[in-house]
Amino acid sequence: MLRKTVVEVICLLFILLFAYTAVSKFLDYENFRAVIGQSPLLTRFAPVLAIVVPLAEIVIALLLVIPRYRRYGLYASFAMMVLFTVYIIVLVTLSEKIPCSCGGVISRMTWKQHLYFNIVFVFLAFSGMWLYTKQPDGGFPQTKSIHA
Repeated sequence: MLRKTVVEVICLLFILLFAYTAVSKFLDYENFRAVIGQSPLLTRFAPVLAIVVPLAEIVIALLLVIPRYRRYGLYASFAMMVLFTVYIIVLVTLSEKIPCSCGGVISRMTWKQHLYFNIVFVFLAFSGMWLYTKQPDGGFPQTKSIHA
């Protein structure tokens, strides 16, 4: 029971995180696209990433909401947070003057704070994946049999 509750809390945190940042990016789309364009790594891909990243965040949040797809949502959360974390490490290595392209309040963090924040969420996603697969039912919701 505790394991299931912890997984639910982790999923809720990711749903809130991804939904919040996606909406923030879409609401301030022009700024988000411009900031991505300033990144030495993403300049060429800025127009596409400005749409793909928030859409991916929404899809991941939806996967986490639907119990049948929660496992995939946890894997996708882990992958997304690892990608974001690696990107931050590369950016900080290249230059600390690059503005953050994240949405909302998260964009106000320093790069160091952002890195720690991401590492915590990478750990949460990994923990959620591990706990989900350790559930007695294999992590999938039980379906009722139509046979008596």
